Amino acid sequence: MNSVTEQPMPEWAQKLAVFDTETTGIATETTRIVQAHVSVLDASGTPTESRDWLIDCGIEIPEQATRVHGITTERMRAEGLPAASSIADIVEYLNELFSAGTAVVAYNASYDFTILDREAKRHGIAPLNRPRPIVDPLIIDRQLDRYRRGARNLVANAAQYGVQLENAHDASADAIAAGRVAQALARKFFDQLDIPALELHEKQETWALEQAANYRAYRQSVGKPMYDDDDAWPVG
Repeated sequence: MNSVTEQPMPEWAQKLAVFDTETTGIATETTRIVQAHVSVLDASGTPTESRDWLIDCGIEIPEQATRVHGITTERMRAEGLPAASSIADIVEYLNELFSAGTAVVAYNASYDFTILDREAKRHGIAPLNRPRPIVDPLIIDRQLDRYRRGARNLVANAAQYGVQLENAHDASADAIAAGRVAQALARKFFDQLDIPALELHEKQETWALEQAANYRAYRQSVGKPMYDDDDAWPVG
């Protein structure tokens, strides 16, 4: 087949949602969400519906975080919506998508979904209850192309799979690019990924734990410091 869009693609990838956040840091227990995006992509990777949130998280955004995503404390306070209502909206929208059986793509999903879980609890909102099905292109790429050398971050894998990513570290741009990377993986590894979305979710739970264990073993073998992060996926 000459066209990428003509290549077979599993059913779950023909309509999927995408989710991404930009935050104040990386520590999941204390980090706050300052920007979030959720949209639904069709089989061509085109958004058919989308929602964006700029959130006044209630604390100052560290300069290091601003250098990554470009959102300043001043802009957040001037334009951001209240955190509690924004987090509630995000949780409600994702719940609707999961209830409909729509797979939700998140690149390095354990980061975004764990932070969302903590934010919900912080504001007295019922968090997502065992969110599924989730598709994590990072976990899938590591599993199905495990011996490829080089970086595996979103920028690198967008280039690897021919996905255009402009304005990286904007929640909308990153989320949509991650969805398109997931669709590219679905085409490339059709034989392995042509399974129901819930079955794929369960496989990723296993893969994530195996990958984390392998990484810990590697760090130990080369004498690098160990870390205390929870290896559970998609919520730590």
